Amino acid sequence: MLDQPAARKLHDDPTPLLGGLAIYVGTVLVILAFLERQAWEQVWAVLAGGTLLLVVGIVDDAVSLPAKLKLFVAMPAAALLLVDSGIRTMYPVSLFLSADGWATGALGIGLSMVWIVGITAAFSILDHMDGLCAGVAAIAAAFFFGLSFAAGQIWVSVLAAAIVSAGLGFLVWNFKPAKIFMGDGGAMFLGFMVAALAVKLNLRSHPPTVSWMVPVLVLMVPILDTSLVTISRLRRGLSPLEHPGKDHLAHRLARMGLGQRGAVLFIYGLGVTAGATACLVLQMRAVYAHVVLAAVFLAGLAAILLLERVPYERQESAAESV
Repeated sequence: MLDQPAARKLHDDPTPLLGGLAIYVGTVLVILAFLERQAWEQVWAVLAGGTLLLVVGIVDDAVSLPAKLKLFVAMPAAALLLVDSGIRTMYPVSLFLSADGWATGALGIGLSMVWIVGITAAFSILDHMDGLCAGVAAIAAAFFFGLSFAAGQIWVSVLAAAIVSAGLGFLVWNFKPAKIFMGDGGAMFLGFMVAALAVKLNLRSHPPTVSWMVPVLVLMVPILDTSLVTISRLRRGLSPLEHPGKDHLAHRLARMGLGQRGAVLFIYGLGVTAGATACLVLQMRAVYAHVVLAAVFLAGLAAILLLERVPYERQESAAESV
């Protein structure tokens, strides 16, 4: 399976496309080697969902499945496996509703599904430049490893360490110029695993009014990239799902003079900064933590407005062609 060069792609030579299988095998081997058996009650659901998305992604790389099939069928099915096993979040829903109420449970399930699908999709579309998706996933998983290990969540930290090691190992072959691509199977698998880590992370020693912000901040890079392309394409009358192109964060940074390697390294820096900010807010009072979160949100919005003004390669919409 080879990824052939095309107008909207950045590589010039046919490139192997089954790197996601290597990431999957590396991750599973670490889990099998180091995870204690009593944790398998929920881990099987994580691996089952990840396997489902890997297989769907490989099929997509081979025959090009509709984007809506992945977003509205495959990803929710994988998310449902997690939720059914008990891997779900009650924050920030429980901040406003009774912790044992049925509405809290229903909203918690809904929020968990939306989060898992959203982050999985964000990593899927983040895989558009050499080394980008693997590096961002490894950075985010490294922060989840440190946070979960400090909180005593051993099996969560084992899963996080597996993602870090698989991502960094793959990055050796995937950083520009890439010798192999992870394909959509690898990107969806990484996104799903990172989303599961975020949901499973439980910072009991910190107030929930602050701890719910941590996964959002750690994963700010894929959230920003997805927000940018969604807002930009909708503004131009394009479907975010059906009009892929070179209008992502990394593409725009590269055209601003950073080049592909510079853009990827800059985004790595954003990922480290976002993770460090997440760790910082845990040491703050809730009111100051919310101020920081608001500042990050406003900075992201300002970045989107700025990047919309700089030159980038635009897809043509029906309205523009007329």
